[in-house]
Amino acid sequence: MKIVDVRTCRTSVPLKKPFKTALRTVYDAASLIVIITYDQGDVSYGEAVPTSVITGETLESIDYAICEVIRPILLGASLAEYEQIFSAMNRVLASNTSAKAAIDMAIYDGLAKQAGLPLYQYLGGYRHQLETDYTVSVNRPLEMAEDAKQYAAEGFQTLKIKVGKDDIHTDIQRIKRIREKVGPDIQIRLDANQGWTWKEAITAIRKMEVLNIELVEQPVPKEDIEGLRRVTEATETLIMADESIFSFHDAIKVLEMRSCDLINLKLMKSGGIKEALKINALAEAYGVQCMVGSMIESKLGITAAAHFAASQPNITRCDFDAPLMLKEDMIDGGIVYKGKDIFLPLHHGLGIQGVKGVS
Repeated sequence: MKIVDVRTCRTSVPLKKPFKTALRTVYDAASLIVIITYDQGDVSYGEAVPTSVITGETLESIDYAICEVIRPILLGASLAEYEQIFSAMNRVLASNTSAKAAIDMAIYDGLAKQAGLPLYQYLGGYRHQLETDYTVSVNRPLEMAEDAKQYAAEGFQTLKIKVGKDDIHTDIQRIKRIREKVGPDIQIRLDANQGWTWKEAITAIRKMEVLNIELVEQPVPKEDIEGLRRVTEATETLIMADESIFSFHDAIKVLEMRSCDLINLKLMKSGGIKEALKINALAEAYGVQCMVGSMIESKLGITAAAHFAASQPNITRCDFDAPLMLKEDMIDGGIVYKGKDIFLPLHHGLGIQGVKGVS
């Protein structure tokens, strides 16, 4: 199949409740949908989301990167030579990982459709069902405790708690209140979003370990790989690297230094499935398991991430709650949610049938 057209469409969907972390507050899920058309009439889909505080991209920069820089090298290209497509994309554009991720997932959607397989089977087919956690935004301790209680009552067995916005004593109170509300059986993982120093992280984590915490994600600034290593060595709780790892080369450094116990892979950070597969394989060689997470994305981007996550045995955790936070589902097809459980579609490719308002 040869590419004959590449189109983009901007979308925005309000969230049910503002999403707050140590880095930002989000009220609407803005994204750029990519539609690639092939000479046989087939189409494939991708999505990019602007997360300027993490990837440095805006909706405008993503649109420009795809339409003005990447699109010219895609037109006329054949999926039979898809490695040439990825190589050319990286030659003409540095960084811009979300823009690349949208093209990457659309190319993989097309490849799996051409092979007559769901994408997760095309990539390895390890499982067909996943379980997501649900995220509790950072707010006042009592409000967070009530939110956690509600999500637990809805059947979510793992809660991801955002911390790192205030002092560590407030964060400790947040987790104490939440544990009191949800009881001992709900699994709690924390995400500090780079909000602590390494000394603060060690102090906070040691004090919270009595509350039975599964893991702590990115406790220190992304550049502080040595600090991340110190936290990992000084605490019993599993420590997960997120913003510290965008690329395969980032992963080499973090894994060589033994700076984390786990890695959070996100397609918007890695630039898509191709690079994420490489990072996961490297982590597996080091005996480090991976989680696949996401930004605030629609079901389209999460479907691509879910196909990737379901295909690999070394991916043992998922954070795919973003579509559940949206007031409206604009995606026709893709993954199916039944509470905390996610089922992969059996349609070829991503299983996306269309996007509301996009023809």
